[in-house]
Amino acid sequence: MAYEGAGLPIAVLSASMPLQIVLSLRALGYETHVFQPSEVALIEGGPCALVIVDAEGLDAPPLMRGLRGFCRHESTPLLLVASGKAPAQRREALEAGASDMIERPLDPLELQVRARNLIDLGLARRESQRAASLLRMRMAEVEAAARERERETIHRLMLAAEFRDDQAADHLTRVAGCSIAIAEGLGLSEDEANDIALASTMHDIGKISVPDRVLLKAGPLDAEEQEEIRQHTVRGHMMLAGSSSQLLQLAAQIALSHHERWDGKGYPHRLAGEAIPMAGRIVAVADVFDALVSERAYKKGWPLEKARDHLIANAGSHFDPVCVDAFLSRWEDVVLLMRERPSTYKAA
Repeated sequence: MAYEGAGLPIAVLSASMPLQIVLSLRALGYETHVFQPSEVALIEGGPCALVIVDAEGLDAPPLMRGLRGFCRHESTPLLLVASGKAPAQRREALEAGASDMIERPLDPLELQVRARNLIDLGLARRESQRAASLLRMRMAEVEAAARERERETIHRLMLAAEFRDDQAADHLTRVAGCSIAIAEGLGLSEDEANDIALASTMHDIGKISVPDRVLLKAGPLDAEEQEEIRQHTVRGHMMLAGSSSQLLQLAAQIALSHHERWDGKGYPHRLAGEAIPMAGRIVAVADVFDALVSERAYKKGWPLEKARDHLIANAGSHFDPVCVDAFLSRWEDVVLLMRERPSTYKAA
């Protein structure tokens, strides 16, 4: 009776016509193909249930290493039929990638048992690899779906912020773009930069709790109103913290820390230097730059160069100087972003 997976053939690599091997394998029900050493490429080109290497008249180890070097045969069972000094050959064969070895003179029944066991082992390994591949694919699908839900959640929160301030959407887009530029300038990976940019769109979510009389006030804020505005960092953190989503956790961190200053004179916790999370330091530069160049009811937007000079002048006091340098290294990208998404105040 043929075993499951008999659609894959057994390949025999031999310098002669190994009739004893071929006849012994018939009982297994597999097609058996014999190849000369010059035909090894034919074995490399297709999957096999088992490859048998007849060492008589062959330099077997290099041939087996060559087979193992092809991804198609990384896990194909290799059985060496040895002649001569078996112990030495066994060690060399195993080092070359053999799965097992059988010695001459051949016992047909032993060859059948060894071959069958190796084929079954190979089938089990292939099934295990297939199951692992399917599991990885399924996990990737689950992660992608979870990621999409995170993005949808953040998008909905952005809409909530926009209801309070119709300038919010463009501001958040520009801050996200500047954050990517800074993160890439710092050498962060594309995924890390994208996560910080997406999370940065939540940096001011706490402002939905600020009364309109304060949030939309056209003139300067008094001390009490300034304190009310400052509370948006803590409230934003409270809204976003505690989620199992790493992206929302990052957004909570940014919401809390993007008004901290490098010199420790920021708020809400007066953190200084590297005690401020890296994402918060990145968004601090992006947020202030966009606030400076943005036009509002109570002010004109600054020219890009003037805002850039402000960052340079305050590097090491307000801003992480490394983040400012990273921002400047991507200045052309920033200019392009600002041209594509200009800030123009829209009266209500």
